[in-house]
Amino acid sequence: MMAEALIALGGNVGDVRETLERAIAALCDGQAVRLTARSADYRTPPWGVADQPPFVNLCIAVETSLTPRALLERAQAVEHALGRQRATERRWGPRPIDIDLIAYDELALDTPDLTLPHPRLFERAFVLVPLADIAAERVIAGVTVREALARIDATGVEKLPPRK
Repeated sequence: MMAEALIALGGNVGDVRETLERAIAALCDGQAVRLTARSADYRTPPWGVADQPPFVNLCIAVETSLTPRALLERAQAVEHALGRQRATERRWGPRPIDIDLIAYDELALDTPDLTLPHPRLFERAFVLVPLADIAAERVIAGVTVREALARIDATGVEKLPPRK
């Protein structure tokens, strides 16, 4: 049985766009996790900690046979393989890659290591803008992505041209 998951990716250290491509390729094997949609890349202002470089963010939609916890574990393994060191980095600080599970079908889940839908989704233009590229009419927690985006300030979020 396949579920639809929405996933946000971003980073601001190194060749971020290359790292994001590598992350998608590592996450989506075409079997247990199959890519169904990908947003454009966006340059976004830092969130949480302002004194750092801008981020590049995007969102993907996948079909997966993995459970939410297994998908999270896979995402964290991809982060680690691409240089993320969660144990030593500053919260909301610079990082080469960040992968967040945003939604998994209609599941509502609240555990110590995974909350779905993502608890700060509706505060984050850097997630909602790219998510609207691929899932504007998707209802999450009773609100469409389009409606949620209309309620927040997306100043500074800039669509990047396609990579060559």
